Amino acid sequence: MEIKQVAVIGAGTMGNGIAQTFAQAGCPVAMVDIAPEPLQRGLATIERSLAKLVEKGRLSAADREATLARIRTSTSLDAAAGADLAVEAVFENVAVKKEALQKLDAILPSHAILASNTSSISITVLAAAVRRPAQVIGMHFMNPVPLMQLVEVIRGLQTADETAATVMETVKGLGKTPVLVHDAPGFVANRILMPMINEAVYTLMEGVATAEAIDTVMKLGMNHPMGPLALADLIGLDVCLAIMEVLHRDLGDDKYRPCPLLRQMVAAGYLGRKSGRGFYTY
Repeated sequence: MEIKQVAVIGAGTMGNGIAQTFAQAGCPVAMVDIAPEPLQRGLATIERSLAKLVEKGRLSAADREATLARIRTSTSLDAAAGADLAVEAVFENVAVKKEALQKLDAILPSHAILASNTSSISITVLAAAVRRPAQVIGMHFMNPVPLMQLVEVIRGLQTADETAATVMETVKGLGKTPVLVHDAPGFVANRILMPMINEAVYTLMEGVATAEAIDTVMKLGMNHPMGPLALADLIGLDVCLAIMEVLHRDLGDDKYRPCPLLRQMVAAGYLGRKSGRGFYTY
């Protein structure tokens, strides 16, 4: 099946990046959110991102305008009705994601694929909530979406071979690299990444070193482009905590227990870059 029209549900950090990526690849995109304000912020983010690409010579001014022309925004889910592929990028909460997918299931054409950009929630569980479980799949884009090459394509227990094959080819058409993984808590990326971030938070909490020192060790000693604490700020400490809670609950191993300092910072509203303060001040 060829994907000719796409809907992205959620205009936040991941949603607007996904919408931009599809639009740059030549696909008309409906970007939907519950209110005008997040849509305006999302579109402004896309405009800034495209302007930077033009400035760096990676995109022509004409291509920038063509990309923006392919994106339409709406506060009504009806704007997604004609999509061949709908990608939900709503809050990382199983109930919220189920509700979004159920609403899409009711209005999308029978052939359409339902994808979740979840970073840790079971695709099998999400698929069981809709009437087309064979057409449900995970598309875990990395942040920032327009720049990062990887997309984890996650098969739930019910996902059909045709669905997986279509999504793999679609990701390649975006100029990205799809990696097929099976449904498991945290998949591959966050199963490995989040415990490292969590351990860095423990190291900070126990006074072993400062945040700057921890990040410098990982950058210069392990050749990471960004230290784990700075990366946590970029991802969002609330998102990191939510993923660690999924790993801890679903795998049942205390090595995945979220660090108490991480819980404290989220409770204080220190969520990282998006709140202006996390392990660093922005």
